[in-house]
Amino acid sequence: MKRKHNKQKWSQYVTGHSFALSLEPGVFTWNDPKKIAKSLKRSAEESVVKKGTSFQSAMSMLNFYINRAGRKLKPERKRILERAKDELRKIFGREKRATRL
Repeated sequence: MKRKHNKQKWSQYVTGHSFALSLEPGVFTWNDPKKIAKSLKRSAEESVVKKGTSFQSAMSMLNFYINRAGRKLKPERKRILERAKDELRKIFGREKRATRL
């Protein structure tokens, strides 16, 4: 028996209907990394059903989106989202430390 092909991908569904975070519409399409990071932080802090910390929830959703988009993500969009990760770290006070060699 053939499966009926669902037009909406499961990752698209998770991004739009996550029970852990209520994301603002179009948050990953914005061009300002600070605005993206602040929105993710706000969503994570308002969530009551997250398993980890607010930082973990916000970073996890951002990574999930980047990983699911994969090769279809344009280089400029990926740069913006990678900068949003850095902004998220700054906002939560978890900036990367210099590694010792």
